[in-house]
Amino acid sequence: MESFEPVVVAFVCNWCTYTAADLAGTSRLDYPPNVRLIRVMCTGMVDPQYILKALLEGADAVLVSGCHPGDCHYINGNYKARRRIKLLKEILPQFGFEPERLQLTWIGASDGIQFAAIMRALVAQVTALGPSQARSAMIV
Repeated sequence: MESFEPVVVAFVCNWCTYTAADLAGTSRLDYPPNVRLIRVMCTGMVDPQYILKALLEGADAVLVSGCHPGDCHYINGNYKARRRIKLLKEILPQFGFEPERLQLTWIGASDGIQFAAIMRALVAQVTALGPSQARSAMIV
């Protein structure tokens, strides 16, 4: 059997998490290449449809990551994201996905080390979960 390499789609805030990812890269910190970053201006702009679409089209996990609560450049975007993710985690089993396949984190702009550590931990967690049902259904 082939070794499983998970695909993680990450919706990241332009102002904090994306900057932390850039810092991790320029600092040459090691983290798995399995994570596909999608830069958004704010996590509050991430529609639950985008998350479901990513999972249904074969992503093994989705990460939404932005500024710490209270530090949002758009005042309350991260609070919106937190409410949406909480509700979405409750309905994910109806789509056949474990709630652990959706993560929400807060990573500040200067937290490059934390970004790399969270990416390593997330990929390890998803590897332990195995491929998503949608991904295995897509294999022809």
